[in-house]
Amino acid sequence: MSRGSSDVIRAAGVVLLRDRGSSPLVCIVHRPRHKDWSLPKGKIERNEHVVTAAARETLEETGEHCVLGVPLVTERYRVEGRPKTVRYWVGTAVKGGPGFTSNNEIDQLEWLPADKAARKLTYPRDVQLMRAAVNAPTTTPLIILRHTQALKRASWGKKPDKARPLAAAGKRQAKTLIPILQAFGIEQLYSSDATRCIDTLSPFADSRKLTIQLDTLFSEEGYDGKKRGSLRLLNTLLANPAASVLCTHRPVLPELLAHIERQLGLGKSDHLDPSLPPGGFIVLHREFHPKKGLRITAIERHTP
Repeated sequence: MSRGSSDVIRAAGVVLLRDRGSSPLVCIVHRPRHKDWSLPKGKIERNEHVVTAAARETLEETGEHCVLGVPLVTERYRVEGRPKTVRYWVGTAVKGGPGFTSNNEIDQLEWLPADKAARKLTYPRDVQLMRAAVNAPTTTPLIILRHTQALKRASWGKKPDKARPLAAAGKRQAKTLIPILQAFGIEQLYSSDATRCIDTLSPFADSRKLTIQLDTLFSEEGYDGKKRGSLRLLNTLLANPAASVLCTHRPVLPELLAHIERQLGLGKSDHLDPSLPPGGFIVLHREFHPKKGLRITAIERHTP
């Protein structure tokens, strides 16, 4: 994850598309201060998650809500002598935004076919990003999430571990997940039936009026007792094209992620390292090809 820093300027943005298909339209914005045509982006605020920043800046600059797709190449350049990095995603515009309003920062917005956008964009690096986004496959995410910070086992005593709740820090982390899961367009929620997992997803579920589907097979106790059943259920989630999140536990993650590697023929990747901190998550961007079937086109790894 990227956060603000005193030396490196960190920013996030999207290549915003609509009418995805053979001839998508690309959103480009004009910045009067810089006198350029660019892509929606902006600085990451203090303690803000990079995913949240990408979606927020898109809404602020374009008036459009978006759903993030695959990550794109991170741009790196210097601004007034300081290094700057901008992390980008493919973004698909969705209904519900307030619409564009001209202001001092962004005074014009245009939706253009890719070739026309390429001629109008000021920077060659943005043209390369835009073309990569237009050619990127349409995907849906499956997010594997470790529950946020729970009370320590020692402080919980001899009470049932399944009922151990989130700590105060974990409750705060759970709230920060709301805009992140929204940015990925999550619409189906799956969870261990342990309280700490349920409470991790509950703020987002409440905000979107979604039901959390619980299964003991993704709990520590349930997984240990019926590993084959747990992995079969994981296969079902992988094959479900809905944008989904699965909240589970640290001890369960190594075998779940190893199974995903085997099942989908993935090479070893640091992104699939199971040592996630509380509230950390992995995003599997899945393409459902009509002939080739399911494949993972990109993997992201984030910490809270």
